[in-house]
Amino acid sequence: MAKLLVVDDDAAQRRIVASILKAEGHDVREAGSVPEALEELQRRAAEVVLTDLRMPGPGGLSLLDAAMRLSPAPEVVVVTAFGSVDTAVQAMRRGAYDYLAKPLEKDELVVVVQRAAEKYRLRGDASRWRQASRAALEDGIVAESPVLRELLSTLDRISRSDATVLIQGESGTGKERVARMIHAGSPRGAKPMLAVNCAAFPENLLEAELFGYEKGAFTGATARKIGLFEALEGSTLFLDEIGDMPLTLQAKLLRVAQEKEIRRVGGLHAIPVDVRIVAATHRDLQAMVARGTFREDLFYRLNVIPVRLPPLRERLEDVPALARDFLAHPSRRRTIAPDALEALCRYPWPGNVRELQAVLERTCVLAPGAEIRAEDLPPELRRAPSAPGAAKDAKVETEKAAFGLPRDGLVFEELERDLIRQALERTGGSLADAARLLGMTYRTFQYRAAKFGLHGGDHGGEMPPPEA
Repeated sequence: MAKLLVVDDDAAQRRIVASILKAEGHDVREAGSVPEALEELQRRAAEVVLTDLRMPGPGGLSLLDAAMRLSPAPEVVVVTAFGSVDTAVQAMRRGAYDYLAKPLEKDELVVVVQRAAEKYRLRGDASRWRQASRAALEDGIVAESPVLRELLSTLDRISRSDATVLIQGESGTGKERVARMIHAGSPRGAKPMLAVNCAAFPENLLEAELFGYEKGAFTGATARKIGLFEALEGSTLFLDEIGDMPLTLQAKLLRVAQEKEIRRVGGLHAIPVDVRIVAATHRDLQAMVARGTFREDLFYRLNVIPVRLPPLRERLEDVPALARDFLAHPSRRRTIAPDALEALCRYPWPGNVRELQAVLERTCVLAPGAEIRAEDLPPELRRAPSAPGAAKDAKVETEKAAFGLPRDGLVFEELERDLIRQALERTGGSLADAARLLGMTYRTFQYRAAKFGLHGGDHGGEMPPPEA
C-alpha cells in the first residue's frame, strides 16, 4: 500500500482514478487544484503524486517544482492529453518519474503508480543505508585538530561528486576509512565498495582481478571470469597503494579512467563500465612521475580531487581523544592517567593511528590496573623526546616558571583573559597555535577564549558562548 495524492480539476476523472487505485489497496487522497494539493502535502506526506498537467491557475509543472523541494520528495507522475507529450517530457526532465497520456488505461495506471511507489521506497532505503554506513564509519574518527576537522568537512562535497579521488598519506593514517566514507555518502553508496591492494598481487593476477578474462586467454582459464570493474557497475572501486601498480597495467587503468570502458584479458571487444575510482598511496607520485616509474597522464587523471591525510605527529591534539575513545570500548573499559597521556603526546608516532591503537591494545593486556599509567607504556614511549615544536614549548614553560606572584596578589580571571589575548595576538589568531602556546588542548582553549568573548582566525567573527 502506498500513500497517493491524485490532483485533477475534473472531479469525475479524479474520482475514477482514485477509485481504481483504492481498489488496489492504496491510501488515496484527492485535490482539485495545485493550492489544494500543496495544503494536502503539508498536512501529510505522499509517496506518489499523480497530477494533471493542465488545470486552471497554477498547473502541474508548478506542483512538480514544489513537490521536488519537499523532503522527502514524492515521486510525481504527470497526466497529459494526447498530443502534448512534449510538455510531459519537459516534466520528466524537471524530476517527474513518468507520464501517462489521456485517455488513461487502467492497467498502465496501476503499473506506473506501483513502480513509482517502489522507487520512492528504494530511494528511502538507500538514503537510510548511506546514513547508517556513514555514521558507522565516522564512529571512532576523532577530529579535535583544525586540520582534520577541515578535511572531514570537505568529505560531504567530495562524496556528492562523481570525480576520481586520490588519497595520499602515510601508512596507518586511515586512507581506506576515508575512501569508505566518501563512498557511503555518495549516490553510489547503496551498493558495496570493494578494495584492492595493488601491492598484494602479481602483475598478471592483478590484471585478471581488475579486468577479467575470456575462456582460453591463458593456461588455466577454463571459463570466462568477470573482473571487478564489471562486477562493481554503478559502485566504487578503491585501489589502495596505486603507486605499486606496474606500468603496463597503468596504461589499461588510464583507458578506464578516460574512456569508461575495459577489455578483458584475451577479449576483443570494449565493454563500457560505470565505476568511480578512489585511489590511495603512501608514495610521492609526483616524484615517481619525475623518475619515470608512474605515468604522468594517469597521475593527472587520478589527481582530480586530491586528499591529503596528515600524519598523527602533525595533529597531536587528537592523541588524547583518540586514546580515550579507544580505551572506552566495552572490551577494554580503561582510563588513562595524566602522566601516560603526556607520554603519548610526546611520541612522534611513525606508525600513525594504527601504531597508537596497537600500543594501547598491548598496554591494556599487560597493565595490571584499571588505569593505564606511564610506567605501563612501552619503554620507547617513556623515553621519547618531545615531539616537533617541543623547543618552543620548553621556552614557554621556562617563561611560565619565571613568573612570580605579585606581592599584592592579582585577579586571576583578568590574568587568564590577558594571557589568552596575548596568545591569540602572537599566533595571528590561530586557536590551535595559541592553545599549544599556553599548554592547553584545542577544546579547552576554545572554551576559555569563548568565555571571555575572544575570537581567532579559526572562527570568523565573535566566538559563541561556552556551553553550560
